[in-house]
Amino acid sequence: MSSISLLLRRAFSSSSAISSVTKISKVVYKEADVKKVAEAFKKHTQNSSFRKKTNFYEHTVQRLANTKSFSLIEEILEDQKQYKDITDEGFTVRLITLYGKSGMFDHAHKLFDEMPELSCKRTVLSYNALLGACVNSKKFDKVDGFFRELPGKLSIKPDVVSYNTVIKAFCEMGSLDSALLLLDEMEKEGLRPDLITFNILLDAVYRKLRFLEGEKLWSMMDKYNVVPDIISYNSRLRGLVLEEKMQDAVDFVQEMLSKGLKLDVYTYNILFSGFCKDGKYLEEAIKWFDEMMKNKCPPDRLTFSTLLRYACRNKDFRFGSRLCRLLYYRRCRLNERGLIQKVIDGLVRQSNISEAEILVKLGKDSRYSCYNSLKMPKFDT
Repeated sequence: MSSISLLLRRAFSSSSAISSVTKISKVVYKEADVKKVAEAFKKHTQNSSFRKKTNFYEHTVQRLANTKSFSLIEEILEDQKQYKDITDEGFTVRLITLYGKSGMFDHAHKLFDEMPELSCKRTVLSYNALLGACVNSKKFDKVDGFFRELPGKLSIKPDVVSYNTVIKAFCEMGSLDSALLLLDEMEKEGLRPDLITFNILLDAVYRKLRFLEGEKLWSMMDKYNVVPDIISYNSRLRGLVLEEKMQDAVDFVQEMLSKGLKLDVYTYNILFSGFCKDGKYLEEAIKWFDEMMKNKCPPDRLTFSTLLRYACRNKDFRFGSRLCRLLYYRRCRLNERGLIQKVIDGLVRQSNISEAEILVKLGKDSRYSCYNSLKMPKFDT
C-alpha cells in the first residue's frame, strides 16, 4: 500500500471514528427517550474500537442511572458478554464497576462469579472491583466478609487498593477504630499505606473531632514519606471549623498558603461554612470570597447557596446581588431558587429598585426555567 493510500485510509478511518463519537454523544446527552439511548449504545459497541471508549460507558450508564432505568443498564451491560473483550479482566472490571456505581451490587457480584465461565481470569484487580462495588452500592456490611474470605478461596493477596477500599467502608459505617486498626495489619503484611489511605482516614477522624488520632496520622505520613496534599489539609481545616475554632482555622489556611498550597473550592467552602455559622464573621467571609475571586478559584453551587443564605440573614443585599450576578454569569443552578428572590425583595426594601430589576431580567434571560419566575415584589418600599 502506498504512503498516500495509507494516509487517505487513516484520514477516512479517523473521520469515521469522529463521526461515530459525535453521533453517540448527541444520543447520550440529548436524546430524551432512554430506550433509544440504550439501543444506540448497543449498536455502537458492535464496533471494537468503540468498546475501548470507557468514558461513553461511564456517561451512558450514569444517564440511565439518573433516570432509574436499571433494567436498561442491565440490558446494555449484559449485552457486552457476547464480545471477546469479556475475556479481558480489565474490560470485565469496567462492567463490575459500572454496576457498582449504579447501586446494582447483586449484578456486580453475579458478574464477578461468572468470570471463570467467561474465560476471564480473576486477580486482585477484579477482587478490588468487587470490593469497590460494595462501597459504591453502600453495601458496607458485605465488604469485610469478602475481604477476609475471598483471598483464600481465589489465591489472591490483597494490595493497598484492597485495604483502602475496606478502610473507606469502615469509615462510612462509622467503625473508625476498625479502620485505624487496618493500618497495623497493612504493616504486618508488608504494605505501605499511601496518600489515599491517609486522606480517607484524615477525613473520618477530623469529622469525628478526634484530633489526637489526626496528629498520629500526620506523624505516620512522615514515617512513610507520604506528602500531604490539599485534600489532607482540607480535612484538618474541616475539623477546626467543626470545633468552631475559626481563628485557628484562618491561621491554618495562612499556614497552607505559606507552604505554597493552592486553595481549592473545597477549602473556601469549608471556611464559608464556619463563617456563616455565626453572624459576626460576615466581613471575614466577604474578604475570603474576594480572595477566592482574586485567585481565580471558581465558586460552585455550595459556595453560592452558603453565602447567599448568609447575606440574606445579615440583610447585606448588595453582597447578595453581587453573588447573584456571578451565579448567572457562571450559569450555576441553585436548588434553593428562593434565595435569589429574597435578595430581590431585600433590594427593593432598601430602595435599590434598579438593581432588583436587573436581577429579575437576568433571571428571565437565564437558560434555567427555575429563574424565569423571579419577579419584582409588590410591597411598599
